[in-house]
Amino acid sequence: MTPFGQKLRELREARGISLKSMAHAIGVSPAYLSALEHGRRSAPTWYLVQRIITYFNVIWDEAEELERLAAVSRPKVSIDTGGLSPVVTRAANLFAQNADKLTEEEAEMIVRVFLSKHGAP
Repeated sequence: MTPFGQKLRELREARGISLKSMAHAIGVSPAYLSALEHGRRSAPTWYLVQRIITYFNVIWDEAEELERLAAVSRPKVSIDTGGLSPVVTRAANLFAQNADKLTEEEAEMIVRVFLSKHGAP
C-alpha cells in the first residue's frame, strides 16, 4: 500500500463510503480504485487527485496532504544516478537492493533524515 492509498482508504472508510460508490462518483472503475489503494497502480494524476479532493470536500491542509502523498506514492521507482558521485550511486543501489528488508522503524528514520534535510515534497 502506498501512502496515498492508505490515506485514501482512511478517508473513504471514515465516511462510510463504499469503494464502488466512490469509484463511480470520481469516474474510475472500482478495480482501478482498489488497485490505487493497494499500491498496484502508479501514483494518481494531478487531475484525479483534484477530483478526489473535491469528492471528499477537503480543503487547505488535508487537500495539500493528499497532493503531497500522491507525489511520493509511486510503487515502482527508478533512480538515475548518472552524473552523481559514486557514493550517491552506491547508496541508491543499496537502498534498491534492500528496501524490502527495512523495518517500519528503519524506513521512518530514513524519511525523517530526508525531511529534516530537504523538507516535504
